[in-house]
Amino acid sequence: MRLLGSLAADAQRVVELGVYEGSSAVVLCRALGPASELHLVDPFLAGGNALRPGWRANPTATRLAVRRAAGRHGPAIHWHIARSQDVGRSWTGGDVDLVFIDGDHSREGCREDWEAWHPHVGAGGAVAFHDARAGAPGGSGHPGPTAVVDELFRRSHCDWAITGEVDSLVVVRRAREDVAPGSPAQL
Repeated sequence: MRLLGSLAADAQRVVELGVYEGSSAVVLCRALGPASELHLVDPFLAGGNALRPGWRANPTATRLAVRRAAGRHGPAIHWHIARSQDVGRSWTGGDVDLVFIDGDHSREGCREDWEAWHPHVGAGGAVAFHDARAGAPGGSGHPGPTAVVDELFRRSHCDWAITGEVDSLVVVRRAREDVAPGSPAQL
């Protein structure tokens, strides 16, 4: 969670896909300033590929936890009670500094989140994948997000590169020619 908070520290607009009970949203609220926005996207449906069978978050309790974390000096909170892919395809909210993908953990759902949201990430922005390091040394994760990260960033050469990994989290950024690999500006 420390890496997620540090990614959000200087951000103006952050989108979290898959809120569940709000623990990551609380971390983001504490990292973001009062002039920033936090967009929380979750349909709050039972089941799916991110939760164990029969599990479901309580949207009312989640909203309360996030509201408390934001307080008077936190970010403006915007709730989107819908599928993340649908929100991403119709997004008109401007460039995003950070997208945290933690919703549908199927390979197809995670890939669809990537396809719908990465075009909205502005220069210098990042996309963080949760549960994307299954089988990696010191890592953990789920097969779906891990497969997407492996296919897109470990096995192919695209204009995005992995810039950080810890526990189950993988962070990618657009590769920029003006930033040397491994430099603080890239991380």
